[in-house]
Amino acid sequence: MERKEKAPRERENKNRKTQTEGKRKTGQVRSGAKRVSSGQAALCPVYKKCGGCHLLELPYPVQLQQKQRQVEKLLKPYCRTEKILGMEDPFHYRNKVHAVFGHRKDGTIISGTYQEKTHFIVPVEECFIEDPKADAIIRDIRGLLKSFRIKTYNEDTGYGLFRHALVRTGYHSGQVMVVLVLGSPILPSKNHFVKALRELHPEITTIILNVNDQKTSMILGEREIVLYGKGYIEDTLCGLTFRISSKSFYQVNPVQTERLYGKAIELAGLTGRERVIDAYCGIGTIGLIASRSAGEVIGVELNPDAVRDAVFNARRNEIKNARIFRGDAGEFMTQMAAQGERADVVFMDPPRSGSDEAFLSSVVMLGPAKIVYVSCNPETLARDLGYLTKHGYAARTAVPVDMFAQTKSVECVVCLHRKEREK
Repeated sequence: MERKEKAPRERENKNRKTQTEGKRKTGQVRSGAKRVSSGQAALCPVYKKCGGCHLLELPYPVQLQQKQRQVEKLLKPYCRTEKILGMEDPFHYRNKVHAVFGHRKDGTIISGTYQEKTHFIVPVEECFIEDPKADAIIRDIRGLLKSFRIKTYNEDTGYGLFRHALVRTGYHSGQVMVVLVLGSPILPSKNHFVKALRELHPEITTIILNVNDQKTSMILGEREIVLYGKGYIEDTLCGLTFRISSKSFYQVNPVQTERLYGKAIELAGLTGRERVIDAYCGIGTIGLIASRSAGEVIGVELNPDAVRDAVFNARRNEIKNARIFRGDAGEFMTQMAAQGERADVVFMDPPRSGSDEAFLSSVVMLGPAKIVYVSCNPETLARDLGYLTKHGYAARTAVPVDMFAQTKSVECVVCLHRKEREK
């Protein structure tokens, strides 16, 4: 399901200038739900520039109430909504951190995030929702670029080398991946740079050089070179170990992901006999977790890196009743239906844009008894429920899960039953 790699924010400003406002340190602020207050936003110097944490100024219980009302309003025509599952500590939960690099007019190197709906860089030192270890690594990469005299990339001129840094951390394993995104496969003083970074952060377990030499808003390019370690990290989720590569989707909030997936499998009501389709399966998370309660699991994924990880993960966890296929999930299910194949449960976990009609029609054609829809966008979820409920399915219940505290986003899982089976 590693579908939802959130796309970079739209780059609407054609001037693509670099914003020079700095960000003062917030190290005096400690993690913990007790600190939530309306004054929290004042502690983040780029709150109104970054656009990432729209709800930071609201106390966390108010955020949850707001999201609850949003989901209830959108899904009221289709099903009831259970109480939202909130976080115990709604800060520093993101296990994946991306930073874009640039420089000021005086040559000072900066790193941070694009201002919402622009291509201005908002410099960031620390972020309330990101893993502090990742923020520290990115700060030190910035310092090393200066020491090694490595130029940052300029998107207007195409001049420069260093474009982005991506840091992924394993919540349970403690493993850390650093991806250095360059406009060329050549990193000056490569071995010394890697050694210097590891001396500053010995917790880093792998370093990857990703080559993105295209004028594009995409962060990662196709070519990768492993500079240190295995080229991936591993982490534990719901009792299984998963390999995570740089391009594979993995939910950014590990604590809430366990609650989300647990609820999804609970709603599926697996008895150990069912044939399960895991559409958008990614590295296999939901499907492999569900395999412990199902008769057979078939995972389908288009991303070749994710497919490789999913196959490895099935083998790594000694799961014998799961098969992974590379391909379009909609086409796969359409072919299954044409061949008279069946499925009892379909798990679907599409991107923010939801599913297109072709995919939804393939699910209806296959006709599973249950559809478990995991969504990160209640608006497109409501749209897709409209289609499914007009084509033989009834939604029973929806469970919102706050995967993205301090932001407007909310995850939701809905279980639909085929109407014929209700009689």
